[in-house]
Amino acid sequence: MKKYSIILVSISVLITAFASCKKSYLDEKPYSSYTPLTLNDSLGFEAAAVGLYNYESTILTYSSAQGWPSVWQVGTDVANATANQQGIEVPYYNYAQLTSTDGAASYIWGKYYSLINNANIIIASVEDPSNTKLGAKGKSAIDAEAKFFRAYAYNNLVTLFGKVPLVTAPLTAPKTNFTRASIDDVNSLIVSDLTYANTNLSDLNAGTSKLNAQGKPVGRANKYMSMQLLAEVYLRMGKNDLAEQQAQAVITSGKFSLIKARYGVRAGGTGDYYSDMFVYGNERRAQGNSEAIWVLEQENPSSVVGGNTDNAQQRRVWGAAYYNIAGMTICDSLGGRGIARLRLSNWVLYGLYPNGDMRNSQYSIKRRYYYNDPTNAKYGQMVPFTGPDTLYKICPSTTKWGAFDPNDTFGYAMIKDFIMMRLGETYLLLAEAQVKQGKTADAAASINVLRTRANAPQVTADQMTLNFVLDERARELIGEENRRQTLMRTGTLVERSLRLNSGDAQHPTTGLADKNMLLPIPLSEIQLNKDAVLEQNPGY
Repeated sequence: MKKYSIILVSISVLITAFASCKKSYLDEKPYSSYTPLTLNDSLGFEAAAVGLYNYESTILTYSSAQGWPSVWQVGTDVANATANQQGIEVPYYNYAQLTSTDGAASYIWGKYYSLINNANIIIASVEDPSNTKLGAKGKSAIDAEAKFFRAYAYNNLVTLFGKVPLVTAPLTAPKTNFTRASIDDVNSLIVSDLTYANTNLSDLNAGTSKLNAQGKPVGRANKYMSMQLLAEVYLRMGKNDLAEQQAQAVITSGKFSLIKARYGVRAGGTGDYYSDMFVYGNERRAQGNSEAIWVLEQENPSSVVGGNTDNAQQRRVWGAAYYNIAGMTICDSLGGRGIARLRLSNWVLYGLYPNGDMRNSQYSIKRRYYYNDPTNAKYGQMVPFTGPDTLYKICPSTTKWGAFDPNDTFGYAMIKDFIMMRLGETYLLLAEAQVKQGKTADAAASINVLRTRANAPQVTADQMTLNFVLDERARELIGEENRRQTLMRTGTLVERSLRLNSGDAQHPTTGLADKNMLLPIPLSEIQLNKDAVLEQNPGY
């Protein structure tokens, strides 16, 4: 009898399990992924929105190809590769090697389209009429944040590649019939997205508040980010009067001011107020950086799990490899361990800055090194510049990415924040818009705001040209801006790079031609797109 009871119980369990399976008893409802399944309440949308920042961080902190930051600087007017190049950057000064199979072009194409798809998932879900768990205000705020990132990604793509496929809905299955939309159509989407973002993104509280007016962390998107980006977009489109309006709106908002006094963690130490802005612990608005419009914040992964999405290489790329000289040791005051994958061009080092310009001080561009190993007989003496050392080991370098992390004395990863937008650049965008409209006196006044802050000589209206504005961008933003993209946007990459920086002793710029004003469409994308023609850019 007992035997039959066990059999009956077993059968009952199986029947129940089968019925449960039919009722999707085992279906899981994820709460922590960035998939559309989570986008049905405020927590899901918040997680997805934060994921956009996380994803953008993966682009900036990419370390599998350690020369990644060099791609955007070498072979332009401001920098050259050194003997310690990694490889991915080679086609960006030896342009004959820049082909449709280029790894950097393929990587940036894929990353920005992934960012666009993530944004599209959020936009489609938040605009779905059946979504009733968010109020109108909450929906518009999330929608604006996602549209800012979509516009940001598309602006980068269209600047780098020209005509690109326009994707405005989430892709949930392979698609093999992409075609390149006109630049006008892409621009129309960008302007539409940013106009919506201008209206619906959060405002900022005054001062160093850690929260924006919406009560979210101040590192989240704000309306001034969209204004600044829209100014750049309008400049690329040739709508210079509209660009001027957007830049002026940021400047006159009263939310930002240029740094003109010592502040923060190094206020009482050696330095100056311009270089203070780039000290670890000083970069964020909440840390006293009144110039910060958008700072992509990073945390030390030793103290915050996942604080840095990869292992950013900026310090290693930009910093000199001084410790390779006998008598020199890695130290905090020299910015930790760099390996000098690039070197500032001779034009930047010896021809760009006027006398007295604070942006060229020893605290911003390190030009002299002193033996710092107490056991060395030459301790305290200046390291002489001899032979190839000046091109690699003690090459003059920007200090903007320097930071010593005691948890990483080897210096593999860089843990500083990324200052994506700041007020100094706003004045430069304004001056560019004014120059392009023939408002040379106004442009000189805009440039002189920065020059006054830097204790540099004032300029006059008759000096105002696009080239002068681009010179001033290098003075103000060296090490910060994506120089290649700026020169591509302004149509000056070929002329300026060849005129100012073609004869580097280590790796001269060769093969640069008009076709390089755009990057090649990745061959892999063309080959996979079997059901439509995805045409290549001319010359590739």
